[in-house]
Amino acid sequence: MLATLVDSNVILDIATEDPEWMDWSASALAAQANIAPLAINPIIYAEVSVRFRRIEDLEDVLPCGYFERRALPWDAAFLAGQCFVKYRRRGGAKRSPLPDFYIGAHAAVEGLTLLTRDPARYRTYFPRVRIVSP
Repeated sequence: MLATLVDSNVILDIATEDPEWMDWSASALAAQANIAPLAINPIIYAEVSVRFRRIEDLEDVLPCGYFERRALPWDAAFLAGQCFVKYRRRGGAKRSPLPDFYIGAHAAVEGLTLLTRDPARYRTYFPRVRIVSP
């Protein structure tokens, strides 16, 4: 069964009890967990980790029994780079590939659903990815 890749913003909304987004993120995460396994990759893990001082605290938020750990496929790294080139040609200011390109490419290459509350870049550069967002 295909999994749902969970963007770091959804996890952080819940972990930090964000007053604006926590309810939506918690509800959407629970709904996706009822449909398919939930997954994260090293990029998402790294983005979430900056909010924690200890890896044990991070692991409490991202338990292996709840979130599958998925490696970033080499094909996804290539696709992220290609999408980043398009971004730069369209006037994007960042000088190195943004995490969203790796996350979107991972979802695209493996045919994963992507749960995020910030879908704009994903829809622009990865239009075939199924996105769950507000």
